[in-house]
Amino acid sequence: MPSFDVVSEVDMHEVNNALDQANREVGTRFDFKGIAAEFTLNDGSDIVVTAEVDFQVRQMLEILRAKLVKRNVDTKSLQEGEIQTSGQKATMVVKIQQGIESELARKIVKLVKETKIKVQTAIQGEKLRVTGKSRDDLQQVIAMLRDADLGIPLQFENFRD
Repeated sequence: MPSFDVVSEVDMHEVNNALDQANREVGTRFDFKGIAAEFTLNDGSDIVVTAEVDFQVRQMLEILRAKLVKRNVDTKSLQEGEIQTSGQKATMVVKIQQGIESELARKIVKLVKETKIKVQTAIQGEKLRVTGKSRDDLQQVIAMLRDADLGIPLQFENFRD
């Protein structure tokens, strides 16, 4: 039976490259001269944006988004935190969404069932496996999930006939 997996993953190598480019741009921009502003990656999936004041953090976030888009990383996977100001330092933690949470996975299963397409959907950890009798049914499910606004980027992999 044909099947495919629905996943939400971000290429961390591309994120590292985008962070390096963004740090270089912040270092050379005139409005950031003499300011301790930088991007750092913590625990593999958290980006810490540090500057002197909160509007600079917001400017840096736009630079980061531009660099991520150029590297084909979907910015929907970024979850911005609150800006914390302490003394001469403002920081924001931006989480990178990896995997599909169980609540969202149930929502996707419900969406697939509402379409009345003859496929089965199974939650397997942080991904979903969709199986069906015909390849056309699976392609309809892929098209429907691409059109649905779920708030995270979805990839379809491991398509087997």
